[in-house]
Amino acid sequence: MFNQNKTLFQSLKDLPIPLCHTQCILYKHELLICGGYEQRVCYSYHTIKNEYKFICEYPIDAALQVHCVVKLVDNNKDNDQITLLSFGSTNDGENKHTLIMKYVSVWNELNDCNQWIPFTDNHNNPIILGGNSDYRGVRAVIGGRNKNLLFIAYYYYNISVFNLNTFQFIRYDILPIDKSISFYCFVLKPEDEKEQEMMKINRQNCQMLLFKQSKGLSIEYDEDNNTFQYHQLSICDDIIPFYAYAYVCIDDIILFFGGYYWSGNTCIISKLVHKYSIRENKWMVFENTLPISLSDSVAILNEEDNDIHIIGGQDNKYTAVLTHMKTKLSIWDPLQLVIIYLFIYFNEIKINLTNN
Repeated sequence: MFNQNKTLFQSLKDLPIPLCHTQCILYKHELLICGGYEQRVCYSYHTIKNEYKFICEYPIDAALQVHCVVKLVDNNKDNDQITLLSFGSTNDGENKHTLIMKYVSVWNELNDCNQWIPFTDNHNNPIILGGNSDYRGVRAVIGGRNKNLLFIAYYYYNISVFNLNTFQFIRYDILPIDKSISFYCFVLKPEDEKEQEMMKINRQNCQMLLFKQSKGLSIEYDEDNNTFQYHQLSICDDIIPFYAYAYVCIDDIILFFGGYYWSGNTCIISKLVHKYSIRENKWMVFENTLPISLSDSVAILNEEDNDIHIIGGQDNKYTAVLTHMKTKLSIWDPLQLVIIYLFIYFNEIKINLTNN
């Protein structure tokens, strides 16, 4: 089984340094790897060249433990630059940072300008997200009709909404769960183009999903009335003990890789891979597993080739690793393979009709 599992995951070039609790953003042919637990360094991984290049370091006063990085929506449509927002705190809830970086590819030899700088409003006043809140293990997604709302779920059972246009928190709420949320899964429910248009026209609610051990929530936010609604979701028995897994949300499914839990003084780290179907509200656990036990890693989809990258984490000795591997999405979601075949088939028909 071990050898079979190794063939499902292709090992890529090792990370430059061991990393766990890192954050990763996709940008063209790059995976931007932004810091980690007590690691301030940031790298770009080139998906075609299988090489890393140093970007920058976080400021020395930005104590990183379990932080969050999101990509802001840029209305300028500048294809040569993206804006990253990084925020979080140390595990005691102190030493918060809120920084942005205007990223330009480091694979352009003329570029040496990338750096993390304070997040400020339109009057250049610095903004620190979190205030007196405890942001250990914070997670966030960006949504809303105009993609200007930052939804932040954080310790213990809290969720808030920050308006990125007005630089104000516009809503705080308490999640209906009895598990403190850190090291959890928090995703925006994917929408196809038709649903996006309906959301703009009919003012459809923004929907999110949150999973932590035995608790699952569907979260709906009404942007016009500034209110939340919550619905309980089923949880797979096999995944209930685990948290701190890598996860990635793709179309109708969420894939979970590894994770850990404590049994007395023993840390149990998993190799398991789980899948959750959003539409059917159903779970499955795969017979195929990760080649190694892994927790506290990050997973991200490279949309161009449908490869899922799994980066960093901690092994069964609870040690940060250099691991970087990838696996095909079609292995875990056969429907994707059907879609690819249909795409190729109809493209061939189109080409033949054009030639004739």
